[in-house]
Amino acid sequence: MSFSMSGKPRGLALCICFAACCAAIPLIVCFVSSPAYALREIKREELPPPATPAADGDISPPGSTVPMPNPVGTPPPTSQPVPPAESEPDSPADGGVTRPRVDPDTPVPEVVYDLGKLPEPVRRMHDLIVEACKGGDIEKLRPLIGQGDSMTQISLTDIDGDAIAFLKGLSSDPDGQEILAILEEVLNAGYVHLDAGKPEELYVWPYFFALPLDKLDAKQRVELFKIVTAGDFDDMKQFGAYIFYRVGITPSGQWTFFVAGD
Repeated sequence: MSFSMSGKPRGLALCICFAACCAAIPLIVCFVSSPAYALREIKREELPPPATPAADGDISPPGSTVPMPNPVGTPPPTSQPVPPAESEPDSPADGGVTRPRVDPDTPVPEVVYDLGKLPEPVRRMHDLIVEACKGGDIEKLRPLIGQGDSMTQISLTDIDGDAIAFLKGLSSDPDGQEILAILEEVLNAGYVHLDAGKPEELYVWPYFFALPLDKLDAKQRVELFKIVTAGDFDDMKQFGAYIFYRVGITPSGQWTFFVAGD
């Protein structure tokens, strides 16, 4: 049996090739993976740094505008309501002088019955009004009431239309004779002289206008009941003052008011 020597070199060469291939595989893998690894490193270096949150906790998205403060000198907005304008004090046209003058801190004014103590203009106006009332014709009051700014105040509120027609409307009868009787009775009572020497000086009938009702004596209550009823008196005591019809005349003889209520 003979053996060929040609198989040994061929087998050896195959072994050497196989070993070389095995040794080259890791090298090839390294060369292939190196570019990918380098590419990852390059991309990672090109990425922008992560945004850090603001110190005050602002999480507004990037690019949002920040509100600017008001310019220097601009007053800050306010929601406080504007205070209402102060009301003006009462004037004679608003009924201020017609309100009862009962002040517990001031002395009670003197009650006067003597018409001779009145200034002549005041006494003349008083007598003219009484004379018109006695005659029973309410039209006789028209020239005494006057018109315009000097017109006698006959209501605590504004009136529409004719003054005499308004007075008739206050009366229970169509001719206004009840209101004439009340007016005469008021002027037959005693009177008080108020604010002597002042611009608002007045002579006022009846004197209950300026006296506390709880201080009236028996005689004075009888005089009061000539004008009002006992029921009216009780109502006025609860109110705290006389609020039935009263008449005011200035020292110059102007008939200022003839009103009731408050």
